[in-house]
Amino acid sequence: MRIGILGPLQVAGAAVGGARVRALLVRLALDPGRVVTTDRLIDDLWPGEPPEHPMAALQSLVSRARREGPGLISSHPNGYLLDVPAGEVDAWEFERLARVGDAHAALALWRGPALAGVDLPFAEAPAARLEELRLAALATRIAADLAAGGAITGRDVMSGDVVGGDVVAELEELVAEHRLREPFHALLMRAMVASGRRGEALEVFERIRAELADELGVDPGAELREAHLAALRDEEPAPRTNLPARLTSFVGRNDDVSRIRTLAGARLITLVGPGGAGKTRLAVEAAATLRVPDGVWLVELASAAGVRAALEAVLKTSDLVRALRGTSPVIVLDNCEHLIDEAARVAQWLLGEVAGLRIIATSREPLNISGESLHPVLPLPQEPAVELLRDRAAAARPDLVLAPAEAARICRELDGIPLAIELAAARLRTMSVSMLVEQLGDRLAFRGSRTSEPRHRTLRAVIDWSWNLLSEEERELLRGLSVFSGGATAEAIARICGGDLDLLSSLVDKSLIAVSGDRYTMLETIRQYVTGDLPEIRQAHAGYYAELAESAEPHLRTDEQVKWLAILDAEQGNLDAALRHSDDPLRIILPRLWPWMMRGRRHEIAAHATAVLRRVGDVAPEGRELAHGLCMMAAMGTEPTRAVLESDHPAALHSWAMIIALGPPRDVVAITEAGAERLRDHPDTWTRSTALLVAGIVRFEYGAVTGAESLLEPALDGLRRTGDRWGQWAAYYWLSLAAENRGDFARALVLAKEPEPIAAELAALGAPLGPMSFLLRLGQLMTRSGDHAGAATALERAWQAALRSEDPLAIARVMHARAELARRSGDQGEAARLLRSALAMDMDAPPQFRAFMNVELARVAEPDEPLRRALELMATCEDRTARATVLEGVAEHREPLTAAELLGAARVLRGITESADPFVVALATRCRTALGERRYEEALVKGASIPNPERYALSPLSSP
Repeated sequence: MRIGILGPLQVAGAAVGGARVRALLVRLALDPGRVVTTDRLIDDLWPGEPPEHPMAALQSLVSRARREGPGLISSHPNGYLLDVPAGEVDAWEFERLARVGDAHAALALWRGPALAGVDLPFAEAPAARLEELRLAALATRIAADLAAGGAITGRDVMSGDVVGGDVVAELEELVAEHRLREPFHALLMRAMVASGRRGEALEVFERIRAELADELGVDPGAELREAHLAALRDEEPAPRTNLPARLTSFVGRNDDVSRIRTLAGARLITLVGPGGAGKTRLAVEAAATLRVPDGVWLVELASAAGVRAALEAVLKTSDLVRALRGTSPVIVLDNCEHLIDEAARVAQWLLGEVAGLRIIATSREPLNISGESLHPVLPLPQEPAVELLRDRAAAARPDLVLAPAEAARICRELDGIPLAIELAAARLRTMSVSMLVEQLGDRLAFRGSRTSEPRHRTLRAVIDWSWNLLSEEERELLRGLSVFSGGATAEAIARICGGDLDLLSSLVDKSLIAVSGDRYTMLETIRQYVTGDLPEIRQAHAGYYAELAESAEPHLRTDEQVKWLAILDAEQGNLDAALRHSDDPLRIILPRLWPWMMRGRRHEIAAHATAVLRRVGDVAPEGRELAHGLCMMAAMGTEPTRAVLESDHPAALHSWAMIIALGPPRDVVAITEAGAERLRDHPDTWTRSTALLVAGIVRFEYGAVTGAESLLEPALDGLRRTGDRWGQWAAYYWLSLAAENRGDFARALVLAKEPEPIAAELAALGAPLGPMSFLLRLGQLMTRSGDHAGAATALERAWQAALRSEDPLAIARVMHARAELARRSGDQGEAARLLRSALAMDMDAPPQFRAFMNVELARVAEPDEPLRRALELMATCEDRTARATVLEGVAEHREPLTAAELLGAARVLRGITESADPFVVALATRCRTALGERRYEEALVKGASIPNPERYALSPLSSP
């Protein structure tokens, strides 16, 4: 182990001193390989009373830890992480060993109390949890020793190491320390019986029974009662079972085993799930954990001719009731689905005749009899699925290095189905990971072990088993369901496939589809099996979802916007599939453009538009001129067509947001303001208001900046009346920019905070870019107004939203804002690192943003080259406020005369006579002091008349 926290902190090859440094390493070791945010670390390491400069204190602490433990801690824009695999931290390895049942090896990792020496609140819960797991592992180890006849060997209570002496003494020490922990008392009684001390065992039972009654008011549990019965009989009965011994580790289903154990009082538990989900293995593992003196019997029905005959063969009797009556066994009826009717009849009969009998059944559909408790066995979530893949891959090829991203992708592609993952892992014995990924589309042919049952040798055989049990009507509906992507509602299925609810319910019962909320879903593996050539159903599917997109569009302009965005999000897979398969893709893409724009999905728009144009050509079909023109603009950056310019369709109005992002056309201000004037008297409030909003945005970026508010304010008023959340957010955002342009940060911050409820609604919906922009704006304004703590909080939330968006540009924008905060907080090195990382990202960033990052980099690094890049980017840019911002940033690095001239040029671009921005005010004061009032005013006038101030500012940077 490189890192030990099961005892005092231990770091391989290093001596770590200082309580706070040790606490930092322990805190990071609780989440190895995962980023722990700076805020979380500050709260955990300085609870209740943070230092005066917490960020600086944390950075200092990290630096000390790096000196004492080189190579352990990595930085991240979000915080810090312990850069070691989880398996090299003893606590994580302990949990893994405990999960796979190797209690001896797990306990050997302990050197003392967990997290010893860390006396901070964050350590309390993890230490208590690890201690609880240690005690459970200790009980498991002692039970295994007793079962193996180990009553004469004792072990150290903490680590499990052999120390000699009697295990009874070890258990007496444990029950004294844990007075009411029943498993240790039960083990003590069994150890005493095994050592010939039956009387003392009975005294232990009476003592714990009395203490439980006096202190908790409860009776002894089943485990203690069973140990008591064994002591009364003076015997420790050997377990009676035909369960197979474990050949591989049991991964990823511990929660399922725990739930099945909580259902142990139920007479019939049926594990239901799709083929390959691991129902048999789970049933066997769960049954093996039950202490059942009268036996646990596995009855395999997959190849059986009849249920009753199979039971009689396993129990070696021709009279089942007579053999079982008076006993309390557990019978595992495995693979009931192909004998489902008989399995149900026999189970109900035996449960009625034998009061002590319990049955655990596995089936792809419920037995559907009285008293049945269902436990769905679902595909594995990503983390345990990856653990299973790694475990099986290591067995097949020990030298294989499986990257986390590769492992996660394989498991995701295979739907988390354990059998599919195990079959894929076996293929890694003979091929590379990249080759396996390429073959995932042919997963149905993956083959398993020579000794596997025929129905488990391939995924195709697994699904064949279920397919052959379906009626023709069920098969037809299942084929039809393959056209859906991401699931569907019952209404959609009925309209497109014609299946009734009874057939749909039957497929759910048979684990071939699943129901979640109001949607029915299908695993991709099953889809591959049933997919066929279904042109009529595909066109019906395309028509249905075209109607849905068109029906949603008017609601997206009202106070129902968020509700309908959620509906469109749920149907995104189907809408995309409909767009691919429709005979009229322009019909579907038109109502989808506006929701995509609201989400900031520029790349998605361009990709879909390009695909549509490949199918329909460069000439617009009759009646589809608007959609065709918008696709040409999105895919190829062409000038807007007449159909676009003259339309009042929402997608046409909002196409300007896309146009501005991709690069404005000639005469952009005149075109948009002419459009706003044309729509000023439009009868629809939303159309009038949105035209004003778009014109205001364009005026701010490319026209008379100070006149933008006269358009944006009435736009906001109208959008409030319609209830359009996105429109209101955009209006507030640009009004805030307009206030900032004047240097009025207080007003800008007020306006930036106004749409917080809207951002919260969009965030709850999972729309990351709107909330990200809102939070980014807050963070930047708080930074510039001196509220660094508030800025850090806002930017942390913006960072999480940007990561969820998976948009490189959004991520880079937050890194830029964090760099400014780091600089203003005194950490120039961190600021430079963030900026260089953001500038190196592969992203489609507008020139304004790249220029801003270079201006910021010039403040924390050698300035000449970043300033040159910023000015070159602005040389052909028409965004007036962006140009002004860059010129002000360059002026910071010039001698007073040139600086004053650049400030004069920036004033003209901003459309103001005096800025309230403290940075600009300070810079102007420096210039005025150095030049005197007259020369300063003359410089301002000269700067205002410079035709190309960027080229002028570049001259001092030119090569001689």
